[in-house]
Amino acid sequence: MAASLANLAEQTNAKTLAEARRAAFRQASRIHGSLLASAEKRALVWMAERIPSWINSDHLTALGFVAQIATGVCYAFAGRDRRMLLAAIVCLTLNWFGDSLDGTLARVRQQQRPRYGFYVDHMTDSIGAVAMMGGLALSGYMHPLLAIGLLIAFLLLSIQSYLATYTLGEFHLSFWRFGPTELRLLLIVGNLALFRWVWVIHGRYRLFDIGGTIGLAGMVLMVIFFSLKNMVRLYQEERI
Repeated sequence: MAASLANLAEQTNAKTLAEARRAAFRQASRIHGSLLASAEKRALVWMAERIPSWINSDHLTALGFVAQIATGVCYAFAGRDRRMLLAAIVCLTLNWFGDSLDGTLARVRQQQRPRYGFYVDHMTDSIGAVAMMGGLALSGYMHPLLAIGLLIAFLLLSIQSYLATYTLGEFHLSFWRFGPTELRLLLIVGNLALFRWVWVIHGRYRLFDIGGTIGLAGMVLMVIFFSLKNMVRLYQEERI
């Protein structure tokens, strides 16, 4: 029963629904087509059904936020102590648990707060991204300018996603089959590789620089592609 409830988008709390209508808030369709989306959804619903009643979605949001900040701190100190790369893996795992499960728990329990959840979740994600990229910039494992570029690209992609949510009523959690969970897994694999081996090619190219350059190029292409796609769609829907 709970698994089916998790798929419902309708808000059953009368007061919350009335407030959302008063604010002219339109709850967007969630579109998640990443490689691991189906398996991840089943796992999250299974966990949400078994979370103790005294834990709520706010607790999970706070856990995900603190864990992402801690990930940045771990990266910042990883240049001095490579064991901090392993600590960053623990923090990334906790970040996934809190950040991915908070919304699922609210849907399973039918305790959705669409405006509050959307605002808080994405503000904490943005602040956490600044902390994590800042940590990478200080780690010595990634060139600071590349880390800044990745942060800017992430924020631009986020802005594009939020504008699409408002104007099109569609909230995309992934792009080109790639989402936050896949990103965390790539970071975990990179951390393990850096902890096991010193990844410097020809004395110049660091592993995270190579991966970051590829990631930056992909994110820039995503921003351009989806921005143009949505502009064309909106233009066609609102012809003069």
